[in-house]
Amino acid sequence: MDSAVQALTNSGDVLFLMLGAVMVFAMHAGFAFLEVGTVRKKSQTNALVKILTDWSVSTVVYFLIGYPIAYGIHFFMTAESLLGTNQGYELVRFFFLLCFAACIPAIISGGIAERARFWPQVLAGAVFAGLTYPFFESLIWGQNSSGLQAWFEGTFGAPFHDFAGSVVVHSMGGWLALPAVLLLGPRMGRWVRGKSHAIPVSNIPFLALGSWILAIGWFGFNVMSAQSLNGISGLVAVNSLMAMVGGVIFAVVATKCDPGFAHNGALAGLIAICAGSDLVHPFAAFLIGGIAALIFVYGFVWEQEKLKIDDVLGVWPLHGIVGTWGGVAAGIFGYTSLGGLGGVSFMSQLAGSLLAIAYALVTGVVVYGVIMKVFGFRLDEEQEFNGSDISIHKIGAYPEDSVR
Repeated sequence: MDSAVQALTNSGDVLFLMLGAVMVFAMHAGFAFLEVGTVRKKSQTNALVKILTDWSVSTVVYFLIGYPIAYGIHFFMTAESLLGTNQGYELVRFFFLLCFAACIPAIISGGIAERARFWPQVLAGAVFAGLTYPFFESLIWGQNSSGLQAWFEGTFGAPFHDFAGSVVVHSMGGWLALPAVLLLGPRMGRWVRGKSHAIPVSNIPFLALGSWILAIGWFGFNVMSAQSLNGISGLVAVNSLMAMVGGVIFAVVATKCDPGFAHNGALAGLIAICAGSDLVHPFAAFLIGGIAALIFVYGFVWEQEKLKIDDVLGVWPLHGIVGTWGGVAAGIFGYTSLGGLGGVSFMSQLAGSLLAIAYALVTGVVVYGVIMKVFGFRLDEEQEFNGSDISIHKIGAYPEDSVR
């Protein structure tokens, strides 16, 4: 009887995590269509191929290198050993956590769109998914977490808390993207003699579709971060929902119904709530999401018009800065005095969030600096003018338009 119950429990956990993995895998279609809708028509095919290729390469490098770095578990054994006594739970756990690792190049893709060369960015994504991200993952969630987390707890009274990756995934991706965007420089025509010439998005329905796919998949991203059936939490699900709608409402009001900001506001709320989704009150989640949307709205304008950074999808403010806010917010609204479950420290959250920024910036500068010098990173002027679809893939998103 005990063995039958254990087998059923193992099977339930495998199914639970597999469904979560599929939901988060589907989010990569959301990343793709969000970029397709935001870039110009001459770069839509590139967005689709780039994110699919990044996903595929990330799978290989995370399987061979990244997952062993993060968790000390490798897959160089027989299929029978891989299946083990728990129905292959570790394999499905790899699949689920791969989906997080592969978010890093997918996030960066939106910032460098329309002027980056294809294979150099695939290489950068492989380095991030196979080495950079897994090492930081190991410090917070994985095999090397005991030392750093013990230091946080001993110094500030509680370990660094990031339930589903506001900092480990989203902040990391956004801050890694910043050096790439700066090194590439703006797209041709974005600023002329110092004057801003905004480049319009190509397709609002595709942009909205990308946001919706991401939002739906996010419930797998957050809820299934429990990684077992007995750890599932209704609080995580409702907090994710409340943060998302908070982001939408605040963005719609702040921008007077701008559709791009409305749909990205939903994503801002979801990014921010990842860290504390398992411990804050739903009212706090709504506020965390709303503040996140305002950070993105005003951060994007500040980035584009004041700093003159051509971050096409605004991934630095959306994932980088908002992800940092999510880590810090867990250390504010997680306290029992504000309706949370407690067990957090504001200083631990602040220190962990700042550590991620420093680590991402340093590694991003090193990786992209080497790629720029060794391989080159930007399309030449003629290629950029023609568009990355024709220049790289030899076909546009609407081939029949070129038939005479």
